[in-house]
Amino acid sequence: MRPPPGPWWPLLWLLPSATLAVGAVHREEAVVAPLSAQRCRALKEMDLIKASGSGCYCYYQNSQIEWKYIWSTMQVKISSSGLLSIVYISERHHCQDPETILSIIKCVMHKFWTPHESHEITLSINPYGDTVCFSVEPVRNYTIHVDRNIVDFKLFLVFVAGIFLFFYAKTLSQSPIFFYSLGTALGILMTLVFLLLLVKRLIPEYSTFLALMVGCWFASVYVVCQLMENLKWLWYENTIYILGYVLIVGFYSFAVCYKHGPLVDERSIRLLTWTLQLLSLFLIYCGATVPQFTYAVMVLILSSRGLHYPARAFRYMRWKMKKWFTGKLAVKYLTEDEYREQADAETASALEELRQACRKPDFPSWLAVSRLQAPKKFADFVLGGSHLSPEEISLHEEQYGLGGAFLEEQLFTPRTT
Repeated sequence: MRPPPGPWWPLLWLLPSATLAVGAVHREEAVVAPLSAQRCRALKEMDLIKASGSGCYCYYQNSQIEWKYIWSTMQVKISSSGLLSIVYISERHHCQDPETILSIIKCVMHKFWTPHESHEITLSINPYGDTVCFSVEPVRNYTIHVDRNIVDFKLFLVFVAGIFLFFYAKTLSQSPIFFYSLGTALGILMTLVFLLLLVKRLIPEYSTFLALMVGCWFASVYVVCQLMENLKWLWYENTIYILGYVLIVGFYSFAVCYKHGPLVDERSIRLLTWTLQLLSLFLIYCGATVPQFTYAVMVLILSSRGLHYPARAFRYMRWKMKKWFTGKLAVKYLTEDEYREQADAETASALEELRQACRKPDFPSWLAVSRLQAPKKFADFVLGGSHLSPEEISLHEEQYGLGGAFLEEQLFTPRTT
Protein backbone atom coordinates (compact mmCIF):
# COMPACT_ATOMS: atom_id res chain seq x y z
CA MET A 1 0.00 0.00 0.00
CA ARG A 2 1.38 3.36 -0.97
CA PRO A 3 1.96 5.79 1.91
CA PRO A 4 -0.41 8.74 2.13
CA PRO A 5 0.76 11.88 0.34
CA GLY A 6 2.04 14.88 2.17
CA PRO A 7 5.31 16.12 3.67
CA TRP A 8 4.60 14.51 7.05
CA TRP A 9 4.49 10.85 6.16
CA PRO A 10 8.30 10.29 6.20
CA LEU A 11 8.05 10.63 9.97
CA LEU A 12 6.21 7.30 9.94
CA TRP A 13 9.22 5.83 8.16
CA LEU A 14 11.59 7.25 10.77
CA LEU A 15 9.41 6.14 13.70
CA PRO A 16 10.53 2.45 13.77
CA SER A 17 14.23 3.42 13.69
CA ALA A 18 13.70 5.98 16.45
CA THR A 19 11.82 3.39 18.51
CA LEU A 20 14.66 0.91 18.10
CA ALA A 21 17.22 3.51 19.09
CA VAL A 22 15.27 4.49 22.21
CA GLY A 23 14.76 0.82 23.04
CA ALA A 24 18.51 0.24 22.79
CA VAL A 25 19.10 3.19 25.07
CA HIS A 26 16.57 1.86 27.61
CA ARG A 27 18.32 -1.52 27.62
CA GLU A 28 21.61 0.27 28.25
CA GLU A 29 20.03 2.16 31.16
CA ALA A 30 18.88 -1.10 32.69
CA VAL A 31 22.49 -2.26 32.73
CA VAL A 32 24.03 0.91 34.11
CA ALA A 33 21.19 1.79 36.49
CA PRO A 34 22.99 0.40 39.54
CA LEU A 35 26.09 2.38 38.62
CA SER A 36 24.17 5.59 38.00
CA ALA A 37 22.56 5.30 41.40
CA GLN A 38 25.95 5.48 43.01
CA ARG A 39 27.70 8.76 43.66
CA CYS A 40 30.24 9.17 40.88
CA ARG A 41 33.64 10.58 41.62
CA ALA A 42 34.25 14.06 40.25
CA LEU A 43 37.21 14.49 37.92
CA LYS A 44 39.32 17.64 38.00
CA GLU A 45 42.29 18.96 36.10
CA MET A 46 45.64 17.30 36.93
CA ASP A 47 43.93 14.35 38.66
CA LEU A 48 45.86 11.08 38.79
CA ILE A 49 43.65 8.23 39.99
CA LYS A 50 44.73 4.62 40.49
CA ALA A 51 41.88 2.21 41.05
CA SER A 52 40.78 -1.35 40.54
CA GLY A 53 37.36 -2.74 39.77
CA SER A 54 34.45 -0.95 38.21
CA GLY A 55 34.06 2.70 39.01
CA CYS A 56 31.93 5.68 38.08
CA TYR A 57 33.43 9.07 37.19
CA CYS A 58 32.01 12.42 36.11
CA TYR A 59 33.48 15.60 34.73
CA TYR A 60 31.17 18.46 35.64
CA GLN A 61 30.71 21.57 33.57
CA ASN A 62 32.93 24.51 34.43
CA SER A 63 30.63 27.45 35.15
CA GLN A 64 33.38 30.07 35.06
CA ILE A 65 34.40 30.81 31.49
CA GLU A 66 38.02 31.71 30.81
CA TRP A 67 38.49 33.23 27.37
CA LYS A 68 42.06 32.02 27.07
CA TYR A 69 40.70 28.46 26.90
CA ILE A 70 38.52 28.99 23.83
CA TRP A 71 40.12 26.07 21.99
CA SER A 72 41.07 23.94 25.01
CA THR A 73 39.76 20.47 25.84
CA MET A 74 40.09 18.15 28.81
CA GLN A 75 41.90 14.91 28.01
CA VAL A 76 40.87 11.98 30.20
CA LYS A 77 43.35 9.15 29.64
CA ILE A 78 42.39 5.72 30.98
CA SER A 79 45.11 3.07 30.76
CA SER A 80 45.45 -0.48 32.01
CA SER A 81 47.62 -3.52 31.43
CA GLY A 82 44.52 -5.46 30.43
CA LEU A 83 41.60 -4.70 28.16
CA LEU A 84 39.15 -2.13 29.48
CA SER A 85 35.99 -0.48 28.24
CA ILE A 86 33.81 2.43 29.26
CA VAL A 87 30.05 2.82 29.34
CA TYR A 88 28.40 6.23 29.31
CA ILE A 89 25.77 6.62 31.99
CA SER A 90 22.66 7.47 30.04
CA GLU A 91 20.80 8.96 32.97
CA ARG A 92 23.26 11.86 32.90
CA HIS A 93 22.38 12.47 29.23
CA HIS A 94 18.57 12.55 29.88
CA CYS A 95 18.00 9.41 27.82
CA GLN A 96 15.49 7.82 30.16
CA ASP A 97 12.63 9.97 28.87
CA PRO A 98 13.86 11.88 25.81
CA GLU A 99 11.58 14.80 25.00
CA THR A 100 13.01 16.05 21.70
CA ILE A 101 14.45 14.55 18.53
CA LEU A 102 17.80 16.18 19.38
CA SER A 103 17.85 14.27 22.68
CA ILE A 104 17.20 11.02 20.83
CA ILE A 105 20.06 11.76 18.40
CA LYS A 106 22.46 12.46 21.29
CA CYS A 107 21.45 9.22 23.01
CA VAL A 108 21.97 7.24 19.81
CA MET A 109 25.37 8.85 19.30
CA HIS A 110 26.47 7.91 22.83
CA LYS A 111 25.16 4.41 22.19
CA PHE A 112 27.01 3.78 18.94
CA TRP A 113 30.14 5.90 19.40
CA THR A 114 31.32 4.36 22.64
CA PRO A 115 35.06 3.50 22.39
CA HIS A 116 35.85 -0.18 21.91
CA GLU A 117 37.83 -2.32 24.32
CA SER A 118 41.47 -1.32 24.46
CA HIS A 119 44.45 -1.05 26.76
CA GLU A 120 44.26 2.74 26.59
CA ILE A 121 41.24 4.98 26.01
CA THR A 122 41.40 8.76 25.70
CA LEU A 123 38.29 10.89 26.05
CA SER A 124 38.22 14.48 24.81
CA ILE A 125 35.73 16.47 26.89
CA ASN A 126 34.48 20.00 26.39
CA PRO A 127 35.11 21.81 29.70
CA TYR A 128 32.11 24.11 29.12
CA GLY A 129 29.73 21.51 27.72
CA ASP A 130 27.35 19.08 29.37
CA THR A 131 28.38 16.92 32.30
CA VAL A 132 29.97 13.68 31.10
CA CYS A 133 29.68 10.57 33.29
CA PHE A 134 31.04 7.13 32.50
CA SER A 135 31.84 3.88 34.20
CA VAL A 136 35.05 1.89 33.72
CA GLU A 137 34.84 -1.88 33.37
CA PRO A 138 38.38 -3.26 33.47
CA VAL A 139 39.70 -6.69 34.23
CA ARG A 140 42.74 -5.38 36.11
CA ASN A 141 43.97 -2.25 37.80
CA TYR A 142 43.73 0.95 35.81
CA THR A 143 44.93 4.55 35.94
CA ILE A 144 43.00 7.71 35.09
CA HIS A 145 44.95 10.88 34.24
CA VAL A 146 43.14 14.17 33.59
CA ASP A 147 45.03 16.91 31.77
CA ARG A 148 44.13 20.07 29.87
CA ASN A 149 45.05 20.49 26.23
CA ILE A 150 45.36 24.28 26.14
CA VAL A 151 45.12 24.54 22.34
CA ASP A 152 43.44 21.66 20.57
CA PHE A 153 44.74 22.17 17.04
CA LYS A 154 41.96 20.02 15.59
CA LEU A 155 39.36 22.41 16.98
CA PHE A 156 41.34 25.43 15.82
CA LEU A 157 41.69 24.07 12.29
CA VAL A 158 37.96 23.28 12.16
CA PHE A 159 37.20 26.84 13.29
CA VAL A 160 39.52 28.43 10.69
CA ALA A 161 38.17 26.12 7.98
CA GLY A 162 34.62 27.22 8.83
CA ILE A 163 35.47 30.93 8.48
CA PHE A 164 37.37 30.31 5.23
CA LEU A 165 34.51 28.24 3.81
CA PHE A 166 31.91 30.90 4.64
CA PHE A 167 33.66 33.76 2.85
CA TYR A 168 34.79 31.66 -0.14
CA ALA A 169 31.59 29.63 -0.55
CA LYS A 170 30.47 31.48 -3.68
CA THR A 171 33.91 31.27 -5.28
CA LEU A 172 34.15 27.55 -4.58
CA SER A 173 30.64 26.96 -5.92
CA GLN A 174 31.68 28.42 -9.28
CA SER A 175 34.99 26.52 -9.46
CA PRO A 176 35.03 23.43 -11.72
CA ILE A 177 38.01 22.00 -9.79
CA PHE A 178 36.08 22.19 -6.51
CA PHE A 179 33.03 20.62 -8.17
CA TYR A 180 34.97 17.61 -9.45
CA SER A 181 36.93 17.24 -6.22
CA LEU A 182 33.79 17.42 -4.08
CA GLY A 183 31.95 14.93 -6.27
CA THR A 184 34.85 12.47 -6.20
CA ALA A 185 35.27 12.76 -2.42
CA LEU A 186 31.51 12.38 -1.91
CA GLY A 187 31.49 9.23 -4.01
CA ILE A 188 34.39 7.70 -2.07
CA LEU A 189 33.39 8.63 1.49
CA MET A 190 29.59 8.68 1.20
CA THR A 191 28.68 6.25 -1.51
CA LEU A 192 25.05 5.94 -0.38
CA VAL A 193 24.49 9.70 -0.63
CA PHE A 194 26.20 9.80 -4.03
CA LEU A 195 24.05 6.96 -5.39
CA LEU A 196 20.91 8.58 -4.01
CA LEU A 197 21.74 11.81 -5.84
CA LEU A 198 22.16 9.84 -9.07
CA VAL A 199 18.71 8.22 -8.82
CA LYS A 200 17.00 11.41 -7.63
CA ARG A 201 14.99 11.70 -10.85
CA LEU A 202 13.51 8.23 -10.29
CA ILE A 203 11.99 9.22 -6.93
CA PRO A 204 8.62 10.93 -7.55
CA GLU A 205 8.00 12.41 -4.11
CA TYR A 206 10.35 15.06 -2.76
CA SER A 207 9.50 14.07 0.82
CA THR A 208 10.58 10.50 0.08
CA PHE A 209 13.88 11.74 -1.30
CA LEU A 210 14.42 13.94 1.78
CA ALA A 211 13.75 11.04 4.16
CA LEU A 212 16.10 8.76 2.24
CA MET A 213 18.75 11.49 2.15
CA VAL A 214 18.65 11.87 5.94
CA GLY A 215 18.93 8.12 6.42
CA CYS A 216 21.78 7.73 3.91
CA TRP A 217 23.61 10.71 5.37
CA PHE A 218 23.56 9.38 8.95
CA ALA A 219 24.44 5.87 7.77
CA SER A 220 27.40 7.19 5.76
CA VAL A 221 28.65 9.32 8.66
CA TYR A 222 28.43 6.33 11.00
CA VAL A 223 30.33 4.08 8.59
CA VAL A 224 33.04 6.70 8.02
CA CYS A 225 33.51 7.25 11.78
CA GLN A 226 33.75 3.52 12.41
CA LEU A 227 36.31 3.13 9.63
CA MET A 228 38.38 6.04 10.95
CA GLU A 229 38.70 4.35 14.33
CA ASN A 230 40.18 1.24 12.69
CA LEU A 231 41.97 3.01 9.85
CA LYS A 232 45.47 1.84 10.78
CA TRP A 233 44.43 -1.79 11.10
CA LEU A 234 42.46 -1.69 7.86
CA TRP A 235 45.36 -0.06 6.00
CA TYR A 236 47.92 -2.62 7.09
CA GLU A 237 45.67 -5.63 6.61
CA ASN A 238 43.73 -4.64 3.48
CA THR A 239 45.90 -2.15 1.63
CA ILE A 240 45.17 -3.55 -1.84
CA TYR A 241 41.40 -3.61 -1.30
CA ILE A 242 41.36 -0.05 0.03
CA LEU A 243 43.42 1.24 -2.89
CA GLY A 244 41.21 -0.65 -5.34
CA TYR A 245 38.05 0.77 -3.80
CA VAL A 246 39.40 4.32 -3.83
CA LEU A 247 40.59 4.08 -7.44
CA ILE A 248 37.47 2.39 -8.85
CA VAL A 249 34.85 4.40 -6.94
CA GLY A 250 36.84 7.62 -7.33
CA PHE A 251 37.19 7.14 -11.09
CA TYR A 252 33.49 6.33 -11.48
CA SER A 253 32.48 9.33 -9.35
CA PHE A 254 34.73 11.63 -11.37
CA ALA A 255 33.32 10.25 -14.63
CA VAL A 256 29.75 10.91 -13.48
CA CYS A 257 30.64 14.45 -12.40
CA TYR A 258 32.48 15.07 -15.67
CA LYS A 259 29.47 13.81 -17.65
CA HIS A 260 27.10 16.24 -15.92
CA GLY A 261 29.66 19.04 -15.98
CA PRO A 262 30.16 21.82 -13.43
CA LEU A 263 27.27 23.94 -12.22
CA VAL A 264 26.22 26.67 -14.64
CA ASP A 265 22.69 27.39 -13.46
CA GLU A 266 22.57 30.40 -11.16
CA ARG A 267 19.99 28.72 -8.95
CA SER A 268 22.14 25.62 -8.46
CA ILE A 269 25.21 27.72 -7.72
CA ARG A 270 23.26 29.73 -5.15
CA LEU A 271 21.92 26.55 -3.54
CA LEU A 272 25.42 25.07 -3.27
CA THR A 273 26.68 28.37 -1.84
CA TRP A 274 24.04 28.34 0.89
CA THR A 275 24.79 24.70 1.67
CA LEU A 276 28.51 25.45 2.06
CA GLN A 277 27.74 28.44 4.26
CA LEU A 278 25.49 26.36 6.51
CA LEU A 279 28.27 23.78 6.73
CA SER A 280 30.73 26.54 7.60
CA LEU A 281 28.49 27.74 10.45
CA PHE A 282 28.37 24.19 11.78
CA LEU A 283 32.18 23.96 11.61
CA ILE A 284 32.51 27.28 13.46
CA TYR A 285 30.14 26.03 16.15
CA CYS A 286 32.12 22.80 16.55
CA GLY A 287 35.49 24.58 16.36
CA ALA A 288 35.44 26.20 19.81
CA THR A 289 34.53 25.08 23.31
CA VAL A 290 32.92 28.35 24.45
CA PRO A 291 29.39 28.59 22.99
CA GLN A 292 29.13 32.36 23.59
CA PHE A 293 32.24 32.92 21.49
CA THR A 294 30.94 30.82 18.59
CA TYR A 295 27.57 32.60 18.66
CA ALA A 296 29.28 36.00 18.57
CA VAL A 297 31.50 34.95 15.65
CA MET A 298 28.54 33.58 13.68
CA VAL A 299 26.53 36.77 14.22
CA LEU A 300 29.55 38.84 13.20
CA ILE A 301 30.22 37.01 9.95
CA LEU A 302 26.50 36.91 9.08
CA SER A 303 26.24 40.66 9.60
CA SER A 304 29.45 41.24 7.65
CA ARG A 305 27.59 40.35 4.46
CA GLY A 306 25.83 43.72 4.65
CA LEU A 307 28.69 45.81 6.00
CA HIS A 308 29.87 46.83 2.54
CA TYR A 309 26.78 48.99 2.08
CA PRO A 310 27.52 51.22 5.15
CA ALA A 311 31.20 51.28 4.14
CA ARG A 312 30.30 52.44 0.64
CA ALA A 313 27.99 55.13 2.06
CA PHE A 314 30.74 56.26 4.44
CA ARG A 315 33.24 56.58 1.58
CA TYR A 316 30.71 58.56 -0.46
CA MET A 317 30.00 60.97 2.42
CA ARG A 318 33.71 61.38 3.04
CA TRP A 319 34.26 62.24 -0.61
CA LYS A 320 31.39 64.76 -0.59
CA MET A 321 32.60 66.44 2.62
CA LYS A 322 36.15 66.67 1.29
CA LYS A 323 34.79 68.24 -1.87
CA TRP A 324 32.73 70.76 0.10
CA PHE A 325 35.58 71.84 2.40
CA THR A 326 38.40 71.92 -0.15
CA GLY A 327 36.38 73.43 -2.97
CA LYS A 328 36.84 72.78 -6.64
CA LEU A 329 40.43 72.28 -7.67
CA ALA A 330 41.63 74.80 -10.28
CA VAL A 331 43.50 73.25 -13.19
CA LYS A 332 46.03 75.49 -14.96
CA TYR A 333 47.55 74.52 -18.28
CA LEU A 334 51.16 75.44 -19.14
CA THR A 335 52.16 77.45 -22.15
CA GLU A 336 54.94 76.33 -24.45
CA ASP A 337 57.42 78.77 -22.90
CA GLU A 338 56.50 77.73 -19.33
CA TYR A 339 56.88 74.07 -20.28
CA ARG A 340 60.38 74.71 -21.68
CA GLU A 341 61.39 76.74 -18.62
CA GLN A 342 60.26 74.02 -16.20
CA ALA A 343 61.95 71.33 -18.31
CA ASP A 344 65.25 73.25 -18.33
CA ALA A 345 65.09 73.96 -14.59
CA GLU A 346 64.29 70.34 -13.63
CA THR A 347 66.99 68.99 -15.97
CA ALA A 348 69.62 71.33 -14.52
CA SER A 349 68.60 70.40 -10.95
CA ALA A 350 68.79 66.66 -11.69
CA LEU A 351 72.21 67.01 -13.37
CA GLU A 352 73.53 68.91 -10.36
CA GLU A 353 72.31 66.17 -8.02
CA LEU A 354 74.04 63.59 -10.18
CA ARG A 355 77.26 65.64 -10.18
CA GLN A 356 77.21 65.91 -6.37
CA ALA A 357 76.60 62.18 -6.01
CA CYS A 358 79.57 61.40 -8.26
CA ARG A 359 81.83 63.62 -6.12
CA LYS A 360 81.19 61.63 -2.93
CA PRO A 361 84.16 59.66 -1.52
CA ASP A 362 82.27 56.36 -1.51
CA PHE A 363 81.34 56.63 -5.21
CA PRO A 364 82.98 53.80 -7.25
CA SER A 365 84.63 56.11 -9.80
CA TRP A 366 87.02 53.52 -11.24
CA LEU A 367 84.20 51.06 -11.82
CA ALA A 368 82.10 53.74 -13.54
CA VAL A 369 85.00 54.92 -15.73
CA SER A 370 85.77 51.34 -16.82
CA ARG A 371 82.24 50.92 -18.15
CA LEU A 372 81.97 54.24 -20.02
CA GLN A 373 82.78 54.76 -23.70
CA ALA A 374 83.87 58.39 -23.11
CA PRO A 375 85.47 58.60 -19.65
CA LYS A 376 87.02 62.06 -20.39
CA LYS A 377 83.57 63.48 -21.05
CA PHE A 378 82.32 62.03 -17.76
CA ALA A 379 85.30 63.56 -15.90
CA ASP A 380 84.60 66.98 -17.44
CA PHE A 381 80.95 66.69 -16.35
CA VAL A 382 81.92 65.85 -12.76
CA LEU A 383 84.33 68.82 -12.64
CA GLY A 384 81.54 71.22 -13.75
CA GLY A 385 81.48 70.98 -17.52
CA SER A 386 78.48 70.41 -19.74
CA HIS A 387 77.01 66.97 -20.12
CA LEU A 388 76.66 67.48 -23.90
CA SER A 389 79.41 67.87 -26.46
CA PRO A 390 79.28 70.56 -29.22
CA GLU A 391 78.61 67.87 -31.81
CA GLU A 392 75.56 66.61 -29.87
CA ILE A 393 74.19 70.14 -29.46
CA SER A 394 74.57 70.81 -33.20
CA LEU A 395 72.85 67.51 -34.10
CA HIS A 396 69.94 68.29 -31.77
CA GLU A 397 69.44 71.71 -33.37
CA GLU A 398 69.41 70.17 -36.84
CA GLN A 399 66.77 67.64 -35.82
CA TYR A 400 64.48 69.65 -33.50
CA GLY A 401 65.39 73.32 -34.07
CA LEU A 402 63.82 75.79 -36.53
CA GLY A 403 63.96 74.28 -39.98
CA GLY A 404 64.76 70.86 -38.58
CA ALA A 405 63.45 67.56 -39.90
CA PHE A 406 61.13 66.95 -36.94
CA LEU A 407 59.40 70.32 -37.29
CA GLU A 408 58.98 69.93 -41.04
CA GLU A 409 57.43 66.50 -40.54
CA GLN A 410 54.97 67.88 -38.01
CA LEU A 411 53.98 70.80 -40.26
CA PHE A 412 53.77 69.25 -43.70
CA THR A 413 52.82 65.61 -43.10
CA PRO A 414 49.04 65.17 -43.63
CA ARG A 415 47.18 63.51 -40.72
CA THR A 416 44.83 60.63 -41.38
CA THR A 417 41.57 60.44 -39.47
